[in-house]
Amino acid sequence: MSAAHESIAPRDEHILTVQEALEPLFFALEEEAEMKMISAAVKAGWSVDEAVAAIDELRRNELFPVSRPH
Repeated sequence: MSAAHESIAPRDEHILTVQEALEPLFFALEEEAEMKMISAAVKAGWSVDEAVAAIDELRRNELFPVSRPH
């Protein structure tokens, strides 16, 4: 079973915040998504470095979106 399919601890069985309970799943899904994007880019002819740079740029744009006139 992959890390992305781990179960989440029920709230009444653990003394954790929801963030602590979800972090392992969140990071596993993030890693899985990044590997799939890199794999797709490489299959399309891009280098791993180019794919990683593009993913980093997407993340920067997500965190700090450019204002666009309406």
